[in-house]
Order: sequence, then C-alpha cells, then structure tokens
Amino acid sequence: MWPIYIMRIRQIKRYWRSKARIIGSLGQPLLFLVALWYGLGPMYQKAWWGNYIEFLAPGIIAMSILFTAMFNGIEVIRDRQFGFLKETLVAPVSRYKIMIGRTLGGATVASLQWVVVFLISMAIGFRPENRSMVVVAFGFMFLIAILFTALGTAIASKLEDMQGFQLIMNFIIMPVFFLSGALFPLDGLPKIIDYVTRFNPLTYGVDGVRWSLIGVSHFGLGIDFLVLASITIAVTLLGSYLFSKIEI
Repeated sequence: MWPIYIMRIRQIKRYWRSKARIIGSLGQPLLFLVALWYGLGPMYQKAWWGNYIEFLAPGIIAMSILFTAMFNGIEVIRDRQFGFLKETLVAPVSRYKIMIGRTLGGATVASLQWVVVFLISMAIGFRPENRSMVVVAFGFMFLIAILFTALGTAIASKLEDMQGFQLIMNFIIMPVFFLSGALFPLDGLPKIIDYVTRFNPLTYGVDGVRWSLIGVSHFGLGIDFLVLASITIAVTLLGSYLFSKIEI
C-alpha cells in the first residue's frame, strides 16, 4: 500500500513540476517574439522587404524546443541524487530502452511547449504560407526535440552536479541558438560564421521548420531532413551508450 502511495505522490509531483516548467518557460519565447518583432521588424522590412514576424516565429518556436529539451537532462541528475534512478535501473528492462523512453518523454514535454508557442505566434500575427505543410513542420520540431533531449541526457549521464550541468547547458545553448539562423537570414554571412552555422544541427531544424511554414529555405528541405535525422540518430545512440554506463 505505502509503496504505491509514495509512487503516486512522485507521479503527481512530476506532473506539476513539468506543468510549471512549461508555463514558466513560455516567458522567454514570448519576450523574444514581441520585443524583436517590434524592435527589429522595421529594419528587417527595409533590408529584406518582408514581415519579420513570419521569419522570426519559426526560429522562436525552435528556440523554445531547444531550451526545454536540453534541460530535461537535469532530471537524470535529480533522479540520481534522490535515488529514483537506481530504482529505475534495477528494473528488468534494458537501459537502452529506459533511455529511449526518457528521451521520448522529454521530447513530448518539449512538444507541448512548441505547440503553445506556435499558437501564440498565430495570435500575434504569424500565418503559415501553406497550412498543409504544418504537419511537416511538426515533424521537424519533434526531431529537434528528440535530438536535444538526447543530447541533454547524454551530458547529464556524465555529470553528478546540477550546477555544473546548468553551466554547461548555458555554454552550449546560447551559441547553438544564436548561430542557427533563428533571428537573422544566413545569406551573406562572413565565412567563419557561415562555417559555424553549417556545423550547427539546429540550423537545419530551423531551416526545415521555416521552409514548411513560410516556404523560405537556405539549404533545401531534403538536406535539412537528411542532416537533422542523421545527427538525431547519432546523438540518440551516443546518449543511450552513455546512459547505459551510469554507475549508481
């Protein structure tokens, strides 16, 4: 009786923690959408002759996925510190399957957020060019969520300190986001920045989402999907291997 009760309490805590995290993390995407739209919109219109919110919204949606997905890895460290991870790993289930399950669960939480951000973007003026391609955009978004959830889990598998994890995440997240083309077009960049963006996996996710929603692409849909899917598979396999080597 008591073990079931305690497990139920944990499930309720996890539910409300995830819910509060989703609501709290909406502030940053909303701030970026409104502030950058009003601040840089006139300059974008003069330079590229377009509505900045149409260009910006796909990038901010990808940003919301990136932040939520990466920080899902902190759950591994928290579960390890409180002993819940040990209870999970002793179950008669392969650690690889446990890691895949955690990754898909984290990606689902991130997916709930990007749906909300997408609806907020629609409310403030964003309109997809072709509504039938929204499903393709959702596919790219879910690939981004899986990729960065797996990456966060892989990093967390080698760490035992939450503060260290947060420092590493901030060190990774900000360059990945700002050098992905989420806020500015990739055409005409300096060579060194152009090379960096090409090695950034989020660049292909943002480009794929943008092509699906507004019909604008830098690389092309085929290259975006091929590169993003390949990196997602590779990182997921790496994360599964590192997770399987966790010592408890």
